[in-house]
Amino acid sequence: MTVRLLALLALLAPSHALGGNQVYERLSESARASMQASLAERSVPFLNFGNPADAQKWVYEMSARLRQRMPDRKQRFEFLKTVHHEALRARLDPQLVLGLIEVESGFRKYAVSSAGARGYMQVMPFWVREIGEPKHNLFSLRTNLRYGCLILRHYLDIENGDYFRALGRYNGSLGRAGYPTLVHAHWQGRWRYDGPKG
Repeated sequence: MTVRLLALLALLAPSHALGGNQVYERLSESARASMQASLAERSVPFLNFGNPADAQKWVYEMSARLRQRMPDRKQRFEFLKTVHHEALRARLDPQLVLGLIEVESGFRKYAVSSAGARGYMQVMPFWVREIGEPKHNLFSLRTNLRYGCLILRHYLDIENGDYFRALGRYNGSLGRAGYPTLVHAHWQGRWRYDGPKG
């Protein structure tokens, strides 16, 4: 089956929670310290666009695509604002994060995988022990997105920017094409946005 056909099937198939099954790998002290510092920073989420009209356009466009999954307008806005903020904090494309969330949890806040991964970005609980604090709730919108974005950024750094390998690590399927291809198809398909991203 070709990558193009897999991508087309990914866009047509219903999203199920695949559940990130990240494999525990010992972090270097510098990586742990950096991730802990980033988790501790608590600025208020905001849409980081140079022009308010660009922010409004992005929210309108993404909100329309998300409406069926998240009918409540206020919830959608808070979700999109937090995705945008946390993605940019981690130097990620917000549309990539939306594609990953669609594949991982189908935008279900309380999704739990068979491996125990939790929330929108299906974060494994060992990450709380590794870089967080016991009080961190992986079902909390901001906490889940902060962890998920940090973890994906960590894997991208390890893999020198190779999205295929980083996404494989994120899902615990390193070296297999299915998951990275699926996320990429959603990122560049349903969530593609050619306007200013912030």
